[in-house]
Amino acid sequence: GNVAGDCAELRDNVIRAGAVEPILANVRQPESLSLLRNTIWAMSNLCRGKPGVQIEVARQVMPVLANTVMLCSDEDTLIDACWAFSYLTDGENERIDLLVEHKPVVQALVKHLDSKSSSLIAPVLRTLGNVITGTDEQTQVVMDSGILSHLLQLLQHPKKSLRKETCWLISNIAAGNRRQITMLLEEPRLIHEVLQHLAWGQWEVREEAAWAISNLCMSKEHVQKVVELGAIKPLCELLTASDPNLVSVVLSALESILQVSEENGLDYDERLEDAEGLDKLEELQGHKNEDIYLKAVSILERYFPAGEEDVGED
Repeated sequence: GNVAGDCAELRDNVIRAGAVEPILANVRQPESLSLLRNTIWAMSNLCRGKPGVQIEVARQVMPVLANTVMLCSDEDTLIDACWAFSYLTDGENERIDLLVEHKPVVQALVKHLDSKSSSLIAPVLRTLGNVITGTDEQTQVVMDSGILSHLLQLLQHPKKSLRKETCWLISNIAAGNRRQITMLLEEPRLIHEVLQHLAWGQWEVREEAAWAISNLCMSKEHVQKVVELGAIKPLCELLTASDPNLVSVVLSALESILQVSEENGLDYDERLEDAEGLDKLEELQGHKNEDIYLKAVSILERYFPAGEEDVGED
């Protein structure tokens, strides 16, 4: 386990030496809890590293890990097994399928989100988040396992890393299909909590919350619901962020909001101005990033024509 955990090259050497099957044999029939813990820890290290282990190894390991998570109640064992899951699902959709094929395991993982141990929640959340980055079908397996009802308590968790990871997971649901976005918006307390992080959260959490709300705003049929929940003001506040990628995402979200407003005769342009968004958009005309400058100018010229003269003068 120590050798495999050092780097991907040594990990692959251990695998080529034939370590996988003997370790799996000890996981299947451990002589003691101590041995089970050690073998699952070693297996976790065999699954770790970039690039990921060969798909054949992942296919060999996944059923044994799945069986362990379903049957074992030992927290230390579960933690290492779930970290192994997180490593195996970090990659192409074919790897995610290896876990999704075991739907009862996905359901068991979702239930572990209620654990009192943040050390267990962390790998479970990462694993489920990895699955949600996959196809719509893979995402739906997690959604159908009832994950949404577990996320509010995680957004309120005292551990910052778990709040951040939860916002990241939600942002990937928000980038899903129509059905998945609708399911997400049917949990208004959840979106309200994400908006609280967007407005007041610590920066790392706030950044992930911004991606979540921005992704929701890119679905035009859902924009009105997101706006009514209070998205405009905290989005406008992020126009002064130092990260150009984040500013660009927020600009795209605001542009989508303004487009929906224009198409439906709504007052979102006025709400944006009331939130000091217009002033911030005008300031972005001096941004050193050309893409941000051009996007800000485009928004101003289309949705705030009264400012055309100012845009021209700048």
